[in-house]
Amino acid sequence: MAERIFPVEKTEEEWKRDLSPDAFRILRKHGTEPAGTSSLNAEKREGQFLCAGCGRPLFDSRTKYESGTGWPSFYAPRDGAVGTSRDHSFMMDRVEVHCAGCGGHLGHVFPDGPAPTGQRYCMNGGALSFKEKE
Repeated sequence: MAERIFPVEKTEEEWKRDLSPDAFRILRKHGTEPAGTSSLNAEKREGQFLCAGCGRPLFDSRTKYESGTGWPSFYAPRDGAVGTSRDHSFMMDRVEVHCAGCGGHLGHVFPDGPAPTGQRYCMNGGALSFKEKE
């Protein structure tokens, strides 16, 4: 991803201080978590999935579905919540998804999701937090 300015900007040291080691590795270093390891993959309550870095609401629970991949998957983000860029790592051509608030790496989007969008936003649970609807 090209260098961009985001509404939430912190130094690398501030990110390290504010995030867990796993969240830092995923959000700031474009890491991933092993499939099936995030408790958010099984989250079924009504609410919102937020960026673990800046707290921006990213996905509504009504757009979450069981993709069978082992990662929390959604068919659509909230309007304006995420951005995308091309990811050519690991000799693959993928579309990376990042938080529009802080630029943190969330995961990737693939064109094999369910209706109505046909998209599968395959997110790292370590890049997300969950807020149950009150």
